[in-house]
Amino acid sequence: MSDLRKKWMTRPLLKLIKKVLPPISETEREAMEAGEVWWDAQLLSGKPDWDQLLNMGPPKLTEEEQAFIDGPTEKLCQMIDDWKISFEDRAIPKEVWEFLKKERFFGIIIPKEYGGLGFSPTAHADIVTKISTRSTSVGVTVMVPNSLGPGELLMAHGTDEQKNYYLPRLADGRDIPCFGLTGVEAGSDAASMTDTGVVCYGDYKGEKTLGMRVNWHKRYITLGPVATILGLAFKLYDPDHLLGDEDELGFTVALVPTDTEGVTIGQRHLPAMQAFQNGPNWGEDVFIPMDWIIGGQENVGRGWHMLMSALAAGRGISLPSLSTGGAKMAARLTGAYARVREQFSIPIGRFEGVQRRLAEIAGIAYVLDSAHKTTTGALDRGHKPAVVSAIMKAHATYGLRDAINDAMDIHAGKAIMDGPLNYLGNVYRAVPVAITVEGANILTRSLMIFGQGAIRCHPYLLDEMLAAENPDTEAGVDELDKLLPRHMLFQIKTLLRGIFHGWTVGIFASSPKGVGYAAKYYRQLNRYSAILTLATEISLMSLGGELKRKELISARLGDVLSQLYLLSCTLKRFKDDGSPKEDRPLLEFAMRAGLHKIEQSLLEVYQNFPRRFLGHLMHFLTMPWGHSIHTASDRQARACAELLMEPSETRDRLTKGVFLGNPGDGVDIVEQAFQKVSANEAARDKLKKGGIRMLNHDTIKEGVQRKLISEEEAEELRDVADAVYMAIQVDYFDDLGKQKG
Repeated sequence: MSDLRKKWMTRPLLKLIKKVLPPISETEREAMEAGEVWWDAQLLSGKPDWDQLLNMGPPKLTEEEQAFIDGPTEKLCQMIDDWKISFEDRAIPKEVWEFLKKERFFGIIIPKEYGGLGFSPTAHADIVTKISTRSTSVGVTVMVPNSLGPGELLMAHGTDEQKNYYLPRLADGRDIPCFGLTGVEAGSDAASMTDTGVVCYGDYKGEKTLGMRVNWHKRYITLGPVATILGLAFKLYDPDHLLGDEDELGFTVALVPTDTEGVTIGQRHLPAMQAFQNGPNWGEDVFIPMDWIIGGQENVGRGWHMLMSALAAGRGISLPSLSTGGAKMAARLTGAYARVREQFSIPIGRFEGVQRRLAEIAGIAYVLDSAHKTTTGALDRGHKPAVVSAIMKAHATYGLRDAINDAMDIHAGKAIMDGPLNYLGNVYRAVPVAITVEGANILTRSLMIFGQGAIRCHPYLLDEMLAAENPDTEAGVDELDKLLPRHMLFQIKTLLRGIFHGWTVGIFASSPKGVGYAAKYYRQLNRYSAILTLATEISLMSLGGELKRKELISARLGDVLSQLYLLSCTLKRFKDDGSPKEDRPLLEFAMRAGLHKIEQSLLEVYQNFPRRFLGHLMHFLTMPWGHSIHTASDRQARACAELLMEPSETRDRLTKGVFLGNPGDGVDIVEQAFQKVSANEAARDKLKKGGIRMLNHDTIKEGVQRKLISEEEAEELRDVADAVYMAIQVDYFDDLGKQKG
């Protein structure tokens, strides 16, 4: 029976798979092998095991980590003057650099035995998040050495000698690292890289040494202009066969001191007016000894794998931390400003148009903070979820852009007049930087999230593709024959589950025990997990390798997977917080917005599916009723907005980690005005009941004369009026750009 099945079914299917499914390039193989699957695989199983996620519990900091955030990190934020850094000096001041080195901010992830702090990914993320609420430039400066850089690569792949020498120097700031990947012609595309090295003998410290002569031209290298040690990526060749029989040895990564002969550090770039150090560098016939390769000679040609393994973790921490901090800062300060800024004697946050925008900001901050906590919690446990990290990078930076855009709209003139009082403008300018680096979002969304996710997370597909590529045909047939029955059973279950939950709109989908109020949303995520899995099976079977070229189909399916991940993290966070009733408006708004996006993405997949009949069929089978979940109602949006405009535990919980400013700066002025307005609302209401709607010293005096308020209340309201007046002020300059007043 087995032989007959192999002859008439498995062998023909193997030939079909070779024709239909896309071949895996060496670059793709290394990228997929570098990370691992985690919760993303559950979401693409059609029936997630929620216990795997919920049993993690909330991420926790050690006492030492919390003390570092409350101590050195808080002090660092107090030292920072972002206006001076970004617009006057265009540089981080020397005293800040020295403090960063002294307190080992560049060694957050370096183990203690090498002189680093040895902190967890959660602590690393919380530190970067807090700094980013004060200054993007300083946040990036701390972020880069602790994410994709020589430090992480050395810890994972370096020789003992390299670790013992470099890690202590990186931890205390004696060496400042950068990483050179992006080239002028090829960008970050390793396959098209023009930077090359040739294996040869050369003179090093007066001795004939086996090494490489390397030529490169890099740009957009963060910390490049001040770096003392350069992580360098290049293609290595061995035409004289000094290392073996192969001419092309592949993508290789080495450590090069920037004072090496032939290395040139160019002038600085100025990325979107941000003051962090960034610039080009190049090398001409630079001789590099073989033991400068990270991990030594045995890691020749393994550079892409090494980089991908570093990105699998670092991409989930660095820019998501910056984005989460920016969104939380926007939520807290925009809510405060909308409460104290009045138009027609009404706080602008009471206008429905503004309330909707406030709710959008609150929802984004809630989702990003939730996903951020869950992702770093997974990293704490040793996971390296490559697809999840790509989701976080792309959607956290997109979320930051949406939150800052809405915050700018609400602040209006306050946000577009530059100066020390403007706490939004510089973040707004920095957003495109976050979106385009560490894998531009268009590429990440269109090709990486679903492109990798569909293969890595599928329970059988990758093994089937590897079986098809097996040079031993008979062995490939045997491997595929073992997989096919299980895959076919999986397909049947997926088909039935997707149709059933599609036609019943998830009413009968399961939910975990003990989730109470949120159970309805677990059922919806189970519903759309089943539908996405079915859509994935149909897409792969019908399009095969063509799916790679259908980038918009891949992007939309990736958006569904991304929203499933973000929303599942949001549900986990709600449970971890104790399912507080006061937080329900945030949960409602966030879940409805995300589920609506899922439906919209699926409908667009069906409408644009290349096989039109299959597109209509998927629509009929999985979403026969069209949109079944609408975005939050005006009432729900109002409730969500109110959470940002009133002091509460919910507001503090949502915006935890935001630096609240130094006395007298723009953030502190608005925060203090908010607190005073909230504390004196009762006295203000007495004036309004008496027909006095404007608040200034004259109207307060009138209120006392008419005995609407007491003299004590009047004194408090004068303080409120002065605080509000200061909160709505903007900076102004003379014709030479020198600040006045």
